[in-house]
Amino acid sequence: MSTSANDPSSRRLVVTGAHGFVAGSVLSQAGADWQVHAVSRGEPMAGRDNLQWHNCDPLALGELARLFREVRPQAVIHTAAMADIDVCQAQRELARAVNVDYTRTLAALCDETGAKLVFCSTDTIFDGDHAPYSEEAPPGPVNFYAETKVAAERLVSGLGTQGAIARLSLVVGLPVLGAGNSFLAKTIASLKQGRTVAFPGHEVRTPVDVITVGRALLELAAGSQHGIFHLAGLSRVSRFEMGQTIAARFGFPQDLIKDQGPTTTPGRAPRPRDVSLDNRQTRAQLKTPMRTLDEGLSLILETAKTTIL
Repeated sequence: MSTSANDPSSRRLVVTGAHGFVAGSVLSQAGADWQVHAVSRGEPMAGRDNLQWHNCDPLALGELARLFREVRPQAVIHTAAMADIDVCQAQRELARAVNVDYTRTLAALCDETGAKLVFCSTDTIFDGDHAPYSEEAPPGPVNFYAETKVAAERLVSGLGTQGAIARLSLVVGLPVLGAGNSFLAKTIASLKQGRTVAFPGHEVRTPVDVITVGRALLELAAGSQHGIFHLAGLSRVSRFEMGQTIAARFGFPQDLIKDQGPTTTPGRAPRPRDVSLDNRQTRAQLKTPMRTLDEGLSLILETAKTTIL
């Protein structure tokens, strides 16, 4: 029997930033035991019995309070963010409003209603000089985007057992629902045309596939886990090495992947060099397996839309 979006017997989940890349994975994988409320600006992307869309401006914070009173969620997965590092550096007031003030309002509403808040943070909160970083490592932001994420993390940590902070490493994948912002889809499109693609060889990450991220976020929303979690893959590679692996797995010549090298573009915000994550504590607490880059690409290929490849 399908679960109605108005069925009070199912658990109610709010997903912010619902048009985004990571949110698409969450929405597509949320089972019938969830009554899902997708929050975003724009038109609904998909419909099913247990999915309801809400058009909500992230800067109109009063709308969130009305939404909470209507939905009464048990959990919130907060993926919405202003994530362009250079734009955040240039438009700090807007970045603070979206990344910090939005989170502050959600945290207050969750505190008031008893809902659990699962917050999507980033590996780039670290300085890049002391990798790999464990869940207990102190943040050291080197740009304003990272500063806003650290501030938001503190707000979520104030919820105690009602808060879970999911630090996402570089997320790899093809859009699961909607277009999203997938660098992999853009890379494949360029490689199909025989064009070279540049990846910085000096930046080191622990890339994680978007399917695994969606599963882990849903597990955190449903479970009693709280604190900090590193959703990161098991392969510590440079972005250039990652690009070469992607080319090989998708059947393209590896020589189309070029080493971009350090860039000194005017106005470009600083980036940390190595923000690879140690996720041993996370793996001990979650049933969702973290994967190597190759395993993650295999999962992506298994679930990919054939129209993209």
